[in-house]
Amino acid sequence: MLHIVLHEPDIPANTGNIIRLCANTGAALHLIEPLGFELDDKKLRRAGLDYHEWAHVQRYSSLNDFIITRQPQRMFALTTKGSSIYSETKFQDGDVLLFGSETRGLPAETLDSMSADKKLYLPMQASSRSLNLSNTVAIVLFEAWKQLEFTGGVIK
Repeated sequence: MLHIVLHEPDIPANTGNIIRLCANTGAALHLIEPLGFELDDKKLRRAGLDYHEWAHVQRYSSLNDFIITRQPQRMFALTTKGSSIYSETKFQDGDVLLFGSETRGLPAETLDSMSADKKLYLPMQASSRSLNLSNTVAIVLFEAWKQLEFTGGVIK
């Protein structure tokens, strides 16, 4: 199973989209507080449709709480400050994909604590700042799941 971690997400519709994405890919979703919304937010529920019951979602008081509780073997941060292209990474079952908030990204101290090969980025046009959070999660999650040969999924 792959693990998606959203660090202090701000926009309920993005998190709702990611809940739906995780339900459809079998990935677990971990939310790091504080959240910029309540989990019963109408926009979050609308974006996630009725997939909330199919998604494995957990909340944590901090990133450190997540790390202590889950003890991930490998964690990759997605950041515009990354030094490795996401698609050149060889993902493994159990990998954690860490994403920052839509407005602030990941804290500098979090990025500073990670080795360069664990900080990934998506190529963009030179004049671009960033991609939408739920789009970024979808791109990276599907690449990782593809490398795992869509384990648990139905290929038609």
